[in-house]
Amino acid sequence: MYRIDDEQRRIRIGRRHLLAPSARASSVVAVADAVVALHATDAATVYLSACARLTAPGVGAVEQALYEDVSLVRLLSMRNTLFTMSRAVAPVVDASNARLVAAKERQRLLTHLREDGNGLDERWLAEVERQTLAVLASRGRATGSELSAAVPALRTKITVFPGKKQETVQGVASRVIRVLAADGRIRRDRPRGSWTSSQFRWTVSEPWPASDPVQARVEVARRWLHAYGPATEGDLKWWTGWGIRETRNALAALAPEKALLDSGAVGWVLPDDLADEPSLEPWAALLPGLDPSAMGWADRGFQLPPDHRSALFDRAGNVGPTVWFNGQIVGGWAQGAGGEPVWRLLSDVGREASQLIATEAARMSAWIGDARITPRFRTPLERELSA
Repeated sequence: MYRIDDEQRRIRIGRRHLLAPSARASSVVAVADAVVALHATDAATVYLSACARLTAPGVGAVEQALYEDVSLVRLLSMRNTLFTMSRAVAPVVDASNARLVAAKERQRLLTHLREDGNGLDERWLAEVERQTLAVLASRGRATGSELSAAVPALRTKITVFPGKKQETVQGVASRVIRVLAADGRIRRDRPRGSWTSSQFRWTVSEPWPASDPVQARVEVARRWLHAYGPATEGDLKWWTGWGIRETRNALAALAPEKALLDSGAVGWVLPDDLADEPSLEPWAALLPGLDPSAMGWADRGFQLPPDHRSALFDRAGNVGPTVWFNGQIVGGWAQGAGGEPVWRLLSDVGREASQLIATEAARMSAWIGDARITPRFRTPLERELSA
């Protein structure tokens, strides 16, 4: 069996995830493709993740791709999580993950409507969707609040989980909008406020053409193995959210090679991807919460010392802002009271690494400017540093 050690895995991160200066990209689309997709649950993450990997970072380049060229799109997909990806990747992610997620979202909403007991059903929902799409088609774009003002049915209140401990009364607007977005019939447009805002406007879009989900899963697995391999079956299953059968079938179709990892686990690599990669120059990075380089594996032992986890992850397993050196997570960062990046090293990395980290912090600070960023999922170290 081939062996790929942890050092090689970290070199691959630096090069394939475009984090070493010599590997950085000039295109936001190239960044997204390099890691398959960027996490987008937190609006700022897309910008921070992309700009960490760009030769010329800036808000304008990301906004151009998202809202002018629409060369990047958002899909509710892997693990029922919002991701941003290129238009080349979106159709296979849609077929392999997003269609099933959309069906579950619709069924969940219909269940809540029926349980409310006021006669709300599929026909009612279809009519509300029709009215919402008509308003968007007429206006071009609108926020959720503006849509609710224009479509009275969106102001309907329902009782969710009636008779149970978690019973609550909720409006349907956000749920209807979520279903329409999951179906690909509307998409997020420019937010109100700055690039860090999650109060998006919405605009009409067209669903992706239907394609074979089996072949789509094979293509997603291929792209993922190139970006994250060597990696285990469990890593792929976790990242995609597929069942074990779907994961194994997608891997089998690729005929990957086995590789023994330093942990003793057996990883998989694409058949033409076994050669050692040459070393990189020393590099540092400041990556945001939920960045794909930290969230790409279920087992992160090759990049994350175990005693760092409690400071850098929340209780749900979401990673916060991290400091990297040569493929390892060595600390965390936050914005200080004045907006400047502040960080704490949890590993002793030496003077050269500390200088590289400071240089990278200055590079990030230059393009962020006066923006203030608070991660949606806050971790112990981020809270402490931001205070």
